[in-house]
Amino acid sequence: MQTPKERKFHHSVYVVLLKNAVAKHPSILRANPKRDPLKPCVYVGMTGLPIDHRFENHKNGYKSAWVVRKYGLRLMPQFYEHLNPMPYDAAAQMEKELAEDMRAEGYTVAGGK
Repeated sequence: MQTPKERKFHHSVYVVLLKNAVAKHPSILRANPKRDPLKPCVYVGMTGLPIDHRFENHKNGYKSAWVVRKYGLRLMPQFYEHLNPMPYDAAAQMEKELAEDMRAEGYTVAGGK
């Protein structure tokens, strides 16, 4: 049974672990000039769907980000579980902030627009 908060707030941010090979793409390198090669590459996104369904959609090529379709390995709930669920506007803002924060910590980040 969903709580009233879960019914009202159904958007979420999520983080996907990417294969390190994604860091060979010039666009990814340009977006992450201060990347720490010892930290993993990740994709940050937001969705109104259950997060595991969104990840499956990425992997199956449905409304997918190319980096997740090609390089996505698994979800990393330790980075987002405590943040969800939230209203759409908050999720859109959180997606940007989470990507910026992870980039500042040295992660190689794709997504987070």
